[in-house]
Amino acid sequence: MLAATFMALLDVFIVNVAAPTIGSELQASGAELQLVVAGYTITYSVLLITGARLGDRYGHGRVHLVGMALFTAASLACGLAQGATELIAFRLVQGIGSAVMIPQVLSLIQRNFVGEARVKALGAYSAVLAVGAVAGQILGGVLVSADLFGTGWRPVFLVNVPVGVVLLIVGRRVLPRGHGSARGRGLDLPGLVLLGAAVSLFTVPLVLGQEEDWPLWSWLSLAGAAFLFAGFCRYESGLARRGGDPLIAPRVLRHPGMGLAVLRILAVMAVNGGFLFVLTLHVQGGLGYSALRAGLTFAPTAVVFGLVGLTWRRWPAAWQRALAPAGFLLTALSVAGVGLVLDGGGDGGARVYVAYAGVGVGLALAFSPTLTRALATVLPEDAADASGLLATVTQLGQLTGVAAFGTLFLNRLESLGAFEAYTSAEALSACMFALAGTAAVGAVSGLVLRRR
Repeated sequence: MLAATFMALLDVFIVNVAAPTIGSELQASGAELQLVVAGYTITYSVLLITGARLGDRYGHGRVHLVGMALFTAASLACGLAQGATELIAFRLVQGIGSAVMIPQVLSLIQRNFVGEARVKALGAYSAVLAVGAVAGQILGGVLVSADLFGTGWRPVFLVNVPVGVVLLIVGRRVLPRGHGSARGRGLDLPGLVLLGAAVSLFTVPLVLGQEEDWPLWSWLSLAGAAFLFAGFCRYESGLARRGGDPLIAPRVLRHPGMGLAVLRILAVMAVNGGFLFVLTLHVQGGLGYSALRAGLTFAPTAVVFGLVGLTWRRWPAAWQRALAPAGFLLTALSVAGVGLVLDGGGDGGARVYVAYAGVGVGLALAFSPTLTRALATVLPEDAADASGLLATVTQLGQLTGVAAFGTLFLNRLESLGAFEAYTSAEALSACMFALAGTAAVGAVSGLVLRRR
């Protein structure tokens, strides 16, 4: 399950590095190249909750294998695509496969592990989230630079095929194959349509708005998303009062700590997404790093995130409740430190790697305990709803961070008039302090909500 999570997450980031090569070889326009990169993310985000409900209805193991098969076949088709239009279409299908496959991971953890075993599994899941993001950029740089057998960018997709085949074979042996526990529960098609439309209107401008210079349609789309989200909430509440089967059970939203978890996960993933995106722009564009060196830059952040995600539960019990706020505070100090160390256009020397490691520790403490506590006491019958909700929140937080802080970086750079090391560093510093402010909000959010 974790290998599947890693592979799906890898595909969000691995194509970023290969995009220039894809564009030149397929003679893709700017808009087509954007859709090659973003099409996967759009369908993945939109259909996560739908995928969770399908697993609850037809069996999480069965649905996971169906999603894996679709993802693997689409990866093969992407690697063999002969034109930009074909590649875009297969990327959309790849996103559908991930959306069907990935929500089953948290649901199966919820249903098959209890107590300390569940905490360990959730810790491993958190670690994979961090490592996958960085590994995508590193592996993408390695594969594109290697140009295996003259295939250029194609191995970034084809690498999924043998891994997917192995996971399908192993999955058929080890995953539960029974039917879901909610076979009599309806799919709530009106709720699916409302939520899917709302998430689509929200994600499309986030992934395409900056490249299009935020045209009027992008702002109208975001306003429409807010309107549809409100309509979705109203419809779901009414359906629950009438005794129907809402897409997300209201008791999941009322679960102790769920509201705080949603807010914190949004904040930590926005900081994570914005930090990775802006720093990538700076080290590749401003400092001239290669794709491989840029990916390796994030290795300290990923390594310590994974280690802390796997070990935080062993820390003294008296520390546990303070871990998430402390993580946000450490993140705020560390990202501000990155901005200070890199200010002026230098590479920061050894000090910057200390700051990168601090970011990894802080993000892990903010994310892993939050996710674990939110899911630790959810009832097994609510596992799919909780898993779909938190997986969607994770993805939307990441997209929001990339859009917001990427826009801030590029606008600041444009106002300075040149893309050089010192101007890029100045724009980076502005973003790092904005990220620090966002992390600080995450630190105090628990105090505010608890008082209320």
